[in-house]
Amino acid sequence: MSAPGAVLTRRPVGGGSGHPDPDRPRLGGTFAQVALALVCAGYTTGASLGWGSPRLALFMGDFGLSAAAFTAAVSCFLYARTHRGDTRPAWLLFAFSSFMAASGNAVWGWYEVVLRTEVPDSSAADLFFLLFAPPAIVGLLVLAKKPVTRAGWVCLGLDAWLIGGSLLTLSWSLALARTAHFEGEPVAQAALALAYPLLDIVLVSMVLVLHFRRSQANRSATNTAIAALALTVLCDALFTSPLLRENYASGQLLDAGWFAGSLLLAYAPWGVRRPPDTAAAPRGPWLHSRPVAGSLAALTPYLAAAVCTLGILYNVVEGRRVDRVVVLTGCTVVLALVVRQGIMLLDNIALTHELAQKENHFRSLVQGSSDVIMIAAPTGTLRYVSPAASGVYGRDADDLIGSELASLIHPDDLGAVVHEVRRFLAVSPADEPTTRIECRFRSGRGDWLNVESTVNRHQGGLIFNSRDVTERVRLQAQLQHNAEHDPLTDLPNRALFTRRVRQALAGRRSSDQGTAVLFIDLDGFKGVNDRLGHQAGDDLLVQAARRLHDSVRAGDTAARLGGDEFAALILGDGGRDRAARRNQVQEIADRLRLTLSQPYRVDGGNEVRVAASIGVAFAEPGIEAGALLRNADLAMYRAKAAGKDRVELYAPQMQAEVVRRTELAARLRTALHEGEFALLHQPVVDLATGRISAVSAQARWRSSQGILFTPAEYLRVTDDGERTAELGRWLFEEAVEQAAERAGIGHRTPVSVRLSARRLLDRSLPLGSVESLLTRHGLPSGSLIVELADSDPRTSLDELEQRLVALRRLGVRIALDGFGSGHVAINALRRLPVDILKLDRGLVEGVVESARLRKITRGVLRIAGELGMRTVAEGVDVPEQVVALRAMGCSHAQGMAFSGPLDEYRLRRALVRDEYPLPGAVPVRAGNRPPIRSNNETPVPPT
Repeated sequence: MSAPGAVLTRRPVGGGSGHPDPDRPRLGGTFAQVALALVCAGYTTGASLGWGSPRLALFMGDFGLSAAAFTAAVSCFLYARTHRGDTRPAWLLFAFSSFMAASGNAVWGWYEVVLRTEVPDSSAADLFFLLFAPPAIVGLLVLAKKPVTRAGWVCLGLDAWLIGGSLLTLSWSLALARTAHFEGEPVAQAALALAYPLLDIVLVSMVLVLHFRRSQANRSATNTAIAALALTVLCDALFTSPLLRENYASGQLLDAGWFAGSLLLAYAPWGVRRPPDTAAAPRGPWLHSRPVAGSLAALTPYLAAAVCTLGILYNVVEGRRVDRVVVLTGCTVVLALVVRQGIMLLDNIALTHELAQKENHFRSLVQGSSDVIMIAAPTGTLRYVSPAASGVYGRDADDLIGSELASLIHPDDLGAVVHEVRRFLAVSPADEPTTRIECRFRSGRGDWLNVESTVNRHQGGLIFNSRDVTERVRLQAQLQHNAEHDPLTDLPNRALFTRRVRQALAGRRSSDQGTAVLFIDLDGFKGVNDRLGHQAGDDLLVQAARRLHDSVRAGDTAARLGGDEFAALILGDGGRDRAARRNQVQEIADRLRLTLSQPYRVDGGNEVRVAASIGVAFAEPGIEAGALLRNADLAMYRAKAAGKDRVELYAPQMQAEVVRRTELAARLRTALHEGEFALLHQPVVDLATGRISAVSAQARWRSSQGILFTPAEYLRVTDDGERTAELGRWLFEEAVEQAAERAGIGHRTPVSVRLSARRLLDRSLPLGSVESLLTRHGLPSGSLIVELADSDPRTSLDELEQRLVALRRLGVRIALDGFGSGHVAINALRRLPVDILKLDRGLVEGVVESARLRKITRGVLRIAGELGMRTVAEGVDVPEQVVALRAMGCSHAQGMAFSGPLDEYRLRRALVRDEYPLPGAVPVRAGNRPPIRSNNETPVPPT
């Protein structure tokens, strides 16, 4: 037997679905049933023993029955009040019927117990007892399953008459004929005597008919009610028998049947009920009882006819003359049977025709469906395969029929299929009517197809509705690949790389500290993009990705994170020598750096070079993937900041530096609004006279924590362009405002403000705003000097030239700051309208000791002199530098040799004095630099 066959033949063991058996009584229901049985047993015992006294027997036989019937009436009425539904009228009718029985027994007890007299032949009790049956009959009709066609209603009536007529024939032959012809009794009393058995016959007929036609809703309550009424009718039949009626007295054993019937009806609506969800999907032995119940329902008319025949035969055997009532009733029963059979014959013909049409329709649907429909027997053998198999699987349906299902499924998928089938069969059909299975299926071409099947239960086996989803699976795999890989280089992207790092840290390598992550950035890639275009840049990235992929081991992962950033995951080898592993990873990183720095041929043969800055971070115990990636990223940025084209290993102080820079940048955002910046000015001294020719505006920041930051410190961490622009605006406006105030009191010394080329071209500082600022504060023409700071080589010199020319028309003088370092070139000196040339500190610091630097500085000063520019040496800190620069022809200087940055109060005192002593001729001794001495250096004032 195949593996699926073995699964199909297994039966779920006791409650495999996790749901309780709906027919199993609950704990509360068990107590109620036990209590009901004990009360009925006690009454039966008392009735059997005569209750100990005739007086008590009369009381229990009358008022005891009345109390039981009244209990049933109250119970059914309360249930109907609290439960809304289709069966509510039936329980109200049962309540009324029970109330009539209680009233009849109460009247009977009034005569026998209270008045101590015999009950009259015709009394109110008879009326109440006669009103018991009609409401009960109508209530049973309400509980019945309603026919859906007219033929069904006719058959229901015929079945009721078949049963009732047969019982009437039998009862008339046995006893009722003698009751009807009893001499000496009035006609009304004879009719009353016949009314009881006739109503009971009708009630019995309805009980028998509805036993096979009861509704599926609340079956246990319906069954209990039918049983209660059947027990009551049986006791009525015994009571109406002339043999028992003549000797009957209240409190005898017959009353125990009525008592039990009333209490059973009282218990019926509150008993154990089948939940609605399980009623639609019965399980267990009830499945096997349905055919038996259907067979009994079909045999009911014939059994009724047999009972009618027995009644007639009894009269014949006893030698009696056949009564006209028996003949008339028998004829109507036979006629009803013939009519019913005719209706059933026509109904069967219609059903057969409809079934044939549905079968043809179903067959056309199955044969024309593009899905393959297969039916597997409990042994796992295919019993049916639809014709679509030839188009889907490339195999004829006849070839598949009789083969084992397990032989067609891929061996790697067979275990999962068996597990899913076993789980599906163990679940209740109501909870999970179908399941879905996806596996690989052998085709007639020898390859494996991805097949998706919807599985249903079918007579102990399974029905598979299968379709070929190979293309969908391939598309999903392609989409998954695209979602996890870079579209340009086909390397894993950031998401997949992060997941693999997480897997490496969480798997068996979690304790291996040799696992490392490399972050790689291509230095100079942006220049290739700008110079040769994006197509050449993409070509370079593809080649770099190929080199990176070929350089790592088979178990490692190379990825592209975005732009020109790559990464590599180097898995540890499990070795204990941590230092050796670190050296090995660093060698791998150095080899990658050299490989990625080799020339590239892009865009049809152009040779370009880029460098690689690599950051390396090693896994530590307990580290998470995000932290490891961040550490590698920090190490990579440290490599770029340290000069690029190098490898840096992560160190904990890198993270501390990042935290410090982040906190500093956050405090800087509020420093301007909190007034933590102060404006200082450093004098620019004329080297010929010692007088102050200008002042250079500088900003200082003393934070609220009392920490003093120089511009080099806080501008280095300010990566917020908006905050940098805001600081520049504040510095510019504050410098112009204070210069105008000083000019108002007679100090017309120009103020110098440093601005970058990008800031000058920024639209947030239009020319009109500069003009309005000068006009608003009344700063005289020539009192503002703009120092053009080191500019980006990508800055358009044409736009910058137009901007500087427009400023000069406003009376603003232009200084070229930092000449001799960075990107300031001769081209800028030739193109831009410059009035002042400021020498960089690099040309000043070693001018005393280095003869070569003196020649370079002298040449720069000669060029400035020939162009008619005034020269200013920045960073002049010792008198020897003053002497050397003045001897070379430098006209002005600023630095600690004269004064440090001054606040407004000390600056005005210096402007009043307006002269700094110039050092005399000091012999220049190479390699013997005197100590730095400051003149009038002023600390930053407290804020």
